[in-house]
Amino acid sequence: MSRVYNFSAGPAALPTEVLERARDEMLDWNGSGMSVMEMSHRGKDYMSIAAKAEADLRELMLIPDNYKVLFLQGGASSQFAMVPINLLGDKTTADYLLTGQWSKKAIQEAKRYCDVNIVADTSDSKFTTVPAEADLKFNPDAAYVHYTPNETIVGVEFPYIPDTGDVPLVADMSSTILSSQIDVSKFALIYAGAQKNIGPAGLTIVIIREDLLGKAKDTMPVMLDYKTHADNDSMYNTPPTYSWYLAGLVFERLLKMGGLSSMAGINQKKAEKLYSAIDASGFYSSPVEKNCRSLMNVPFVLANADLDAKFIEEAAKQGLVNLKGHRSVGGMRASIYNAMTEEGIDALISFMSTFENSQS
Repeated sequence: MSRVYNFSAGPAALPTEVLERARDEMLDWNGSGMSVMEMSHRGKDYMSIAAKAEADLRELMLIPDNYKVLFLQGGASSQFAMVPINLLGDKTTADYLLTGQWSKKAIQEAKRYCDVNIVADTSDSKFTTVPAEADLKFNPDAAYVHYTPNETIVGVEFPYIPDTGDVPLVADMSSTILSSQIDVSKFALIYAGAQKNIGPAGLTIVIIREDLLGKAKDTMPVMLDYKTHADNDSMYNTPPTYSWYLAGLVFERLLKMGGLSSMAGINQKKAEKLYSAIDASGFYSSPVEKNCRSLMNVPFVLANADLDAKFIEEAAKQGLVNLKGHRSVGGMRASIYNAMTEEGIDALISFMSTFENSQS
């Protein structure tokens, strides 16, 4: 059986080595006589898996000691509510940057809990750019500032980290986490759904500075309080054990590859190859401004949209799948997360050239 090159935005491709290891350990993990998915989350075997995964993630991201790492359920979308529930405290307003569909959804949810001040809105450009750093004016009395460093659907990525002064900075890093080294200390809270660069769907990572815990009101559900999970090592209830285990295998692999600085170089090379092929063509084009093109999600359009369906069909025959753009924007989108190999990029570029020549 041959595996395809999967360009899905999520759930996304996983490293072959990780899948092979999970296969080998499926029925018997480390001589335990059982699968990880059968283990009690409070048993010593699983506790060792969970502890190693957290330790490896801390090492990968250089997470400071004064941050808690939480392994939660509910997807990144649940964080749209959990962030204001936990960070507002006695304040009533928060700053948000509107740069795509995911930040838009975060804003809509936050409005249930507070007054949302939209600091920047790039909808006039159809979300093909990000605001200039010099144009951002934050409210010093805001409870926090929220932004989405990479918008998966439209393929725009911030080339900078906003400077919010003393106001806590919150980032939805679902589609960029682990793609490069970042300074975690510049953020008060980072959250990310797993199904792009971490592991399978069902797991959400939250990295939160300890001084922000305990601000949720007593009227809020206990399961939506970060402190509940921090105080119980993410085991207040049964966590997504198998997704956590697979994420741990991904963390271990990244460390063996040289860490996130090494991964960043690989990702930069892959993206540059694909964007160069798009820019050199008169048949394909990128709708995103060059200074904020995503390294993880590469949207592109054909000169003749009537050929979209044929492009997708022919690509699939060559083992290049899930290239159809999001329904809200159309065109194509190649999501090239960590697990996408350079060989996959080369195969896509080769097909794009062949398809273009066949239409001339």
